[in-house]
Amino acid sequence: MTNTHYPAFIDFEASSLDLIASYPIEVGICMPDGKLHSWLIEPHVLWLDWSASAEDVHGIARETLEKEGTPISEVAANLNKLLTGQVFCDAWTFDSFWLHRLFKTANVSPAFQLESISALLDDEQILHWSEFRQVVIGQLGLPVHRAANDAMILHKTWEEIMGLGSRSYLSKP
Repeated sequence: MTNTHYPAFIDFEASSLDLIASYPIEVGICMPDGKLHSWLIEPHVLWLDWSASAEDVHGIARETLEKEGTPISEVAANLNKLLTGQVFCDAWTFDSFWLHRLFKTANVSPAFQLESISALLDDEQILHWSEFRQVVIGQLGLPVHRAANDAMILHKTWEEIMGLGSRSYLSKP
């Protein structure tokens, strides 16, 4: 068994890709042990942005969020309870914006630091990341653009590109 430290991964789905008006609608995390957590997020009363094309991608209707979403403060508290240190994402510009919007609205600070997954990889691994990711997606058979699934895909892709995966989707290039 290896002594490699497994990181935690996070992913957001959002109302749109507008980096001024958008807001997080779902967050998913994959813990170092592979355990998944996710929350639909009840929109704040002032969060009005909505993109039909984004809804077509993630499949989450605003009405679903209004009925089934978890209050923002509860989502932020759950993330702070579960996460410490560095947590990794694959779309830092967007994910950091949505993380900030979530925590600012909850009026708390995150107990963890968001980092790009590229901080975990060398140049060759970065070059091959997309290739590994596509194979992992195919092997797992999970729908993409749901936060918990995407966090799991990050976890499994990192395992594979580091040569730690138990399923050996690919040989390390």
